[in-house]
Amino acid sequence: MTKTSLAAFDELLVSPEFVADPYPILHQLREEDPVHWSDSIGGWIVTRYDDIVPTFREVSRFSNEGRLAKVVEYLPAESRAKFKTFEDHFRAKSLIHSDPPDHTRLRSLVTTVFNATRVEAMRPRIQAIIDQILDSVQGAGQMDVIKDVAVPLPFAVLGGILGVPLSDQPHVKEWADGLLAFQGVNKPSEAILEYSQRSLIAIRQYMTELIKEKRRQPAEDLLSHLLAAESAGDKLSEQELIYTCITLLVAGHETTTSFIGNGIYTLLQHPDQWDLLQKEPSLLNSALEEILRYESPVSRQPRLTKHDTELGGKQISKGQVVFQMVNSANRDPAYFADPDRFDIRRQPNRHIAFGLSIHFCVGAVLARTEGQVVFRTILERLPKLHLVDDKPDWDVHKPNSRMLRTLPVRF
Repeated sequence: MTKTSLAAFDELLVSPEFVADPYPILHQLREEDPVHWSDSIGGWIVTRYDDIVPTFREVSRFSNEGRLAKVVEYLPAESRAKFKTFEDHFRAKSLIHSDPPDHTRLRSLVTTVFNATRVEAMRPRIQAIIDQILDSVQGAGQMDVIKDVAVPLPFAVLGGILGVPLSDQPHVKEWADGLLAFQGVNKPSEAILEYSQRSLIAIRQYMTELIKEKRRQPAEDLLSHLLAAESAGDKLSEQELIYTCITLLVAGHETTTSFIGNGIYTLLQHPDQWDLLQKEPSLLNSALEEILRYESPVSRQPRLTKHDTELGGKQISKGQVVFQMVNSANRDPAYFADPDRFDIRRQPNRHIAFGLSIHFCVGAVLARTEGQVVFRTILERLPKLHLVDDKPDWDVHKPNSRMLRTLPVRF
């Protein structure tokens, strides 16, 4: 690769080409300027594993509170005022937008539903969903992995956990996509912010009505569980309840969608590894961890600096945003031998695709369980699966996520 001058990175870092193939640029940054200021993104780009770890662990320096509301601060006062609903929402404390002690309280209520025992009990439901999906496409001999599997399955699972009726899930999915549209840079356009705010208003109205319904008629779902906890004294404000449910729906489904799509694509792009997994299905869990490392579903996450501090030899001012380039950390040669090689036997594999410390993804057990069921079923039922087109269709409009828009396959 021809090296790019550091001065030219600003334009590249917000380009579709970077989202489609970030790794050459990330490699160069990691070697030459691992904590790099980007005017175009509006924050520090952190690319080394060892520099990213403290931004997860040290919440006294790197905060989750208000980190997404920061995106409107670059606007003139008149324009910024139009996004008061948006800003208020992302300044409020919710599961992934809070620090202890609020985060500790909110997380303790949610983890009772996402623990290993309860998730394991969901396995038959996940199996039934993927079987139904494959039954519907098997006769055609082809499908779009994203549209047919990677989108509907995790949303059906999460929707069921939260108590969102099946008939409502397509609408909620549309709002969730809109709410994610602004993420990944710190200076999104007003048009994108307007789209995200409209989606936010719609999904909040929906969740408010759903909460009223669950108060009247509780069921066996997370929302009813949180309401029961509230009546037992573990008080959640109405706002916290709405925001936590929105966070779980929005963040939870997209990560698993990426995981499934990226995994099928990567395995089919490496037919030796696909064949190895078919011959040795006991490697499935190792293969899933390598997929999470090699094409991390979450490309980057922001943290808000709470006071002037130092990171990787750079002085970072209070209030500046630090972007954890997770996909760079997971290909750091200091931790992964031959990091650009996809190897389903890789051991050890200390990837941080699900984060670290107190903000380790609350849904990681569920995502891994969904992955186990989906990949095992596809391997068994569609052993001759192959790509229609070798060229990947990465969604270049989602810099925060590593996600395919389409993935046509034949079997």
